[in-house]
Amino acid sequence: MHPEFAISHRDEKGWTVVEVHGEVDVSTVPRIREYISACIEAGRYHLIVDLVGVSFMDSTGLGLLVHIGKRIRTHAGDLRLVITNPNVLQIFHITNLHQSLQIHDSAKVAME
Repeated sequence: MHPEFAISHRDEKGWTVVEVHGEVDVSTVPRIREYISACIEAGRYHLIVDLVGVSFMDSTGLGLLVHIGKRIRTHAGDLRLVITNPNVLQIFHITNLHQSLQIHDSAKVAME
């Protein structure tokens, strides 16, 4: 596990904002999956995953976000992402996931 990796959440305006800091890769995705699954199992179906603190994301991270989006939609929920790092954002554009996942530049904007 990366020592600089951290994950936390807060509830605000009907949304659960999950903040991820560090790298999102094959070694951290299981922890993120477990954390977000616990949120969903607790009935939190309106999620904002704040990736502002993410310095790197690989394909396992992308796959996890797609899976979370599908899972939340089965509960009539909503998934929104917050991404400001140009390198992380580029991955979403290269894979065209920016067309199927809602990406915002702040949690405040994502809540609107």
